[in-house]
Amino acid sequence: MAEELHVVRHPTGFYSAGATTVFASRYDQRFSYCLYVPSAHDPDGTPLPLAVLQHGTGRRGPQYRDNFAEWAEKHGCLVLAPLFPAGIGGDPHDLHGFKFLKYGDIRFDHALLAMVEEVGERFNVRTERFLLHGFSGGGQFVHRFAYLHPDRLAGLSIGAPGRITYIDPSSPWWIGLKGFEEEFGSAPRFEELRDVPVQMVVGSADVETWEINNQGDSNWMDGADAHGVTRIERLAALRDNFAAHGIEVRFDVVPGVGHDPMLVLEPVKDFFASILTPRETS
Repeated sequence: MAEELHVVRHPTGFYSAGATTVFASRYDQRFSYCLYVPSAHDPDGTPLPLAVLQHGTGRRGPQYRDNFAEWAEKHGCLVLAPLFPAGIGGDPHDLHGFKFLKYGDIRFDHALLAMVEEVGERFNVRTERFLLHGFSGGGQFVHRFAYLHPDRLAGLSIGAPGRITYIDPSSPWWIGLKGFEEEFGSAPRFEELRDVPVQMVVGSADVETWEINNQGDSNWMDGADAHGVTRIERLAALRDNFAAHGIEVRFDVVPGVGHDPMLVLEPVKDFFASILTPRETS
């Protein structure tokens, strides 16, 4: 009888391929991330593109990652799903701090960029520019992130945010950009978004308002409802606001879908694929 062969796998390598385990961020170990590393990854080959999927209030990062696994294999794209836990900063009830980029002494945009750099050190992936999608609270995060870091984006997908920051220097941060430089130490760079492919996506049945018209809560300020009551209305207003500043937007409304992040991802995948080079989409 032929001798049975046993394949010895090293745990570090096994859990760092395909759908990975969850890793603590070296930048700040209160934060973590998981990845999908496609089989096309070759430490000595051509660097892969990177897609970042930012969770919302429900912190469903691994579900985003798993939903994108087949797409990542098809397009040879590494996927990063960050985790910013609720209750960071001392308030156990806080759900929203990350959505506004800065919470106390925490800069969530810096935390995300640090994760991207860490992934770039560990894997053969391009990090100078990456694809970025977020839905709901994640949609809030990503469009505000884009005002600070458009130079890092290969493409931006904004999914159904309930609270919008408009390109409006006369309205106060965070419904507008007045005071932005004092808040973040640099001026908003929205003009550079003219060179970034931008998508906005929302379900046609995303009309519930209980979560986004919550006057008096920590994530509310007067004027948050100035451009509509539903997420659809507010996102359409942001599209028009972008267009008025020369930023072209692909606007996708998914028929029959309510406020469900996993049910709007097909047009996001299509949008991301359209940005990748022909070699990467073949």
